[in-house]
Order: sequence, then structure tokens, then C-alpha cells
Amino acid sequence: MSEIRRIAVLGGGAWGTALALVAARAGRDTVLWARDPATVAALNARGENPAYLPGLTLTPRLPATSDLAEAVSGADAVLLVTPAQTTRTMAAALSPLLAPATPVVLCAKGIERDSGLLLTDVLAETLKAARPAILSGPSFATDVAAGLPTAVTVAAADGALADALSQALASPQFRPYAATDIVGVQIGGALKNVLAIACGAVAGKKWGASALAALTARGFAELTRLGLALGARPETLTGLSGLGDLVLTCASPQSRNFAFGIALGEGATVASLTEKGQKLAEGVFSAPVAVALGRKTSVDLPICEAVASVLAGELDLDDALTRLMTRPLRRET
Repeated sequence: MSEIRRIAVLGGGAWGTALALVAARAGRDTVLWARDPATVAALNARGENPAYLPGLTLTPRLPATSDLAEAVSGADAVLLVTPAQTTRTMAAALSPLLAPATPVVLCAKGIERDSGLLLTDVLAETLKAARPAILSGPSFATDVAAGLPTAVTVAAADGALADALSQALASPQFRPYAATDIVGVQIGGALKNVLAIACGAVAGKKWGASALAALTARGFAELTRLGLALGARPETLTGLSGLGDLVLTCASPQSRNFAFGIALGEGATVASLTEKGQKLAEGVFSAPVAVALGRKTSVDLPICEAVASVLAGELDLDDALTRLMTRPLRRET
């Protein structure tokens, strides 16, 4: 595996900008692609992303472009930092532009809603020449952009590629652990979003810290059961991209999914939250897909099922809680 020197980061939101800073701080020749011309102009003129990271002067400065071909030209690796449900569209756009065998690191967390596929499988269908990888773990964009210490997982089926990507992104502020369990990393990232909505709803309803802790722990049991059924490794599920990300996302309003759940708990409807611009609460898309995967693999996912039922308008939160609390008693597994 040759050295990764030039990295194209695709996605001009908070997370894309933060990861571009990670690459630049690691000494890589970095370019940031953003769809929004105003974001590109602000990045190039002032070294700022006022729409997504207001008040933060980016250090180092990041060259930005809205030309996708220009962004990926000569790239040794691409970080795809667009929403999970746009992965297929972005991969199709990249197909005629990307050199064969270029590593493409998926940095969104979710499962494709229409197909039920993991994002690496979506990439395999639409961008066959790419070498897929995943970056996931407990990381808020504002922390990473500010240079606060963060550790994540970078996974690829090819261990040498995972090692090379880890080395290319590492700095004293950002520590990536290489892994080869791409299934486990993706299941952890997708299910923690669903579970964070549930935990946020508990916080919004003010049902107490005990309920929040119990829901987080039992949610992790669901994540583990489904991950193992799909071939994930236990150490991945207890690692940064599993338990680590779950703990972060289920406890802070900085998480879009937790904030979405809080709003539901305080009485907002799914429709009203969508109208307010919370379309990127990825757990909304992943909940019914997780339930379908659970049924396909005969894995019990009562919390994910409750979230999906609430989001679909089939249960209110009080009924969902009653259903969870009055299920037949069982031994803890």
C-alpha cells in the first residue's frame, strides 16, 4: 500500500469540515468539496464555515471547491462525508471521476433505507472500482474541528488499507484505530442513532437518569445481538465504534438523534421536526431498517421496534414505554 498523501473530503457540513481539518493537521494535501457555493467562498476567502461551524477560524486553512472532478483529481483517498441516504447518488457521481482502486472512506452512519444494505454494500454496487473503508466512533464535529482529543475506528476488509488510512489521519489530537470488521463498525454506527432517539425521548419526558441508564444498557444488548447475528466481532461492538459511540450519542444534545428524541419527548411531532430542518437525524431512516434486519435474523430488538413504532405514529411514547416495561420477564442477556 503506497503512502496516502492527497486526500479529498467530500461534504462541506460540520463533519466534513472537521475531517478535512484532521487530514490537513496530519500533514496531508487536503481539498474540501462542498455543494454550497457560499460555503466554498467563505472557506477560501476567510478560512471559515459560518453555516456549520460558526465562530471557528479553521487552522490550517482548507482549500475548497464545488467542482467534484477537481476535488478528486489525483486523490490517493476520498473521505465521503455526505448523509448516509445520499451514498448511492454520490457514488454514482464519483464513478466516472475516480481512479481505479482509490480508497473511499464512508464517514456517515446509517443503513440505506430503500434496500436495507450497509453502506459498503451500496458502494460495492455503484462504485465497483473503489476500495471501501469506514470511519466511525465517538466524535462530535465541533470537538474534532477544535482540535480536542478524539479516538475513532477506521476499518477496511484489507488490513493493510486500514493501517495506511489510520496512519494518514493520525495526529496528537486525533487517534484512529485500524480494524478489519466493516460489518461491526457499520452496525454500531447505525443502531446507536436509533437508540439515541429513544434515550433522547426519555430525557425529554423527564423519566429520570435511571431509565436513561437502563435504556442505554439494554440498547447496547440489542446492538450486540444484531451485530453478532450479522457476523460482527464482539471486540468491535465493545469498542469505539460500538459502545463508545453509543455512550456519547445517547447522552448529549450535541447528537442530532438525541436532540430529535428530546424534542419528541417534549411533545413535538416527527412532521414538525422535519419541517424545522432536522432531516439528518439518521436514526429516523435506520429504525425501520433495523427492525427488518432483526426480523430477518430472528433477533429481538424491542427498543428499536418501539422507536420505529413511535416514528410511524403507531404508538405514543407512554404506550411505547408501557410495552417495553411489561414485556415477559427474562434473564439478562
